[in-house]
Amino acid sequence: MPGSSEGSGGLADFQKFHAEMNEEILGCGHLGLKRFFALDHQAYEAGALSPKIKELLGLVASTVLRCDDCITYHLVRSAEEGTTRQEMIEALNVALIVGGSITIPHLRRAFARMREIPALQT
Repeated sequence: MPGSSEGSGGLADFQKFHAEMNEEILGCGHLGLKRFFALDHQAYEAGALSPKIKELLGLVASTVLRCDDCITYHLVRSAEEGTTRQEMIEALNVALIVGGSITIPHLRRAFARMREIPALQT
């Protein structure tokens, strides 16, 4: 699938596809789609929890739900919020405990994706 984090495409390809498709979706004029995207955006804004913590929660949920594109998105956003590699690894450990061994392939892809995020390189 174009833009999917499962294929051979790198992070730049993912981000380009993500941005292009979001623009097309938001530009289609459907009120329900716009409202959902706005609600999603607002859920990660500062509140009782910081955006950094909310992105880590998104990373855990995405891993348990086994959505590689969502995992990539939350890895990038977490890094933008200042999350360290070690904090992400701890969050991914929680995801593994909650989600079980079926999440291991997604952990592999998450670790591979972290290699592409400059702030997370070891």
